[in-house]
Amino acid sequence: MELKNVCCAAWILMFILPTVFCCDRCVHKSKVAYYSSSQPVNAGACGYESSAATLNNGDVATASAKIYREGIGCGGCYQIRCTDPAICVKSGVKVVVSDFSPNNSTDFVLPNRTFAKMAQPTKSSKLGKMGVVDIEYKRIPCEYPGKNMTVKIDKISNYPYFLAVQFLYQGGQTDIMGVEVAPVGTSNWKFMTRNHGAVWSMQQPPEGPMSLRFLVTSGYEGFWVWAKGAVLPSDWKVGSIYDSGVQIKEIAQEGCSPCDSQDWDLGQPLNI
Repeated sequence: MELKNVCCAAWILMFILPTVFCCDRCVHKSKVAYYSSSQPVNAGACGYESSAATLNNGDVATASAKIYREGIGCGGCYQIRCTDPAICVKSGVKVVVSDFSPNNSTDFVLPNRTFAKMAQPTKSSKLGKMGVVDIEYKRIPCEYPGKNMTVKIDKISNYPYFLAVQFLYQGGQTDIMGVEVAPVGTSNWKFMTRNHGAVWSMQQPPEGPMSLRFLVTSGYEGFWVWAKGAVLPSDWKVGSIYDSGVQIKEIAQEGCSPCDSQDWDLGQPLNI
């Protein structure tokens, strides 16, 4: 699976902006807040529910509309750090998007313990008292060592008439833009639609074991990822989790200038 690098050419030709480059990492400026309750970790517009606590050890984020993108952004990974060098560490914290915030005054809202990880060890209480802080952030690849992307049968499913699924542990730095299923050994592909957040659904799913494929897109290019063989059994059950047999590792690019070329080292004081 190779992601063709045509993003730069498309930006330059379409908008005639020679100063815009395609970057693996674009750094954005914004603000972040936190909530004191851990309850949202088990809820959220993406539909992950209790699975959210397992995606990144519970380091998840509620995201603004431009990041959530009507559910497309669900499961995306970001590195966030506050910009006060007297309080913060250079590495900040890595989070997975699991929820949507209609309040666009901040780009992220974090659980309090995740928020505290942006601070130097003795400064977490001081950071907490600030409530809302200035940050910079960048999208990063999701990494789930030893795990394939898995398919969870969502609670709104009704066997055998209505199938709804969500995808967990999606690696890399791309978005899933389409999902299709087919009976194993056939090319009779039927598309699913995004129901809400990270949940895809369809009426009258195929009978018997099913194969899946995913349209993964970045910039102006897209490609199909094939999960061959019987990913879903004929007797799929609500709440069950099935191994897709594949993992996405491609790196998406976005247009910005300058590109970020620095490693935000873990545990180092901020010096920006």
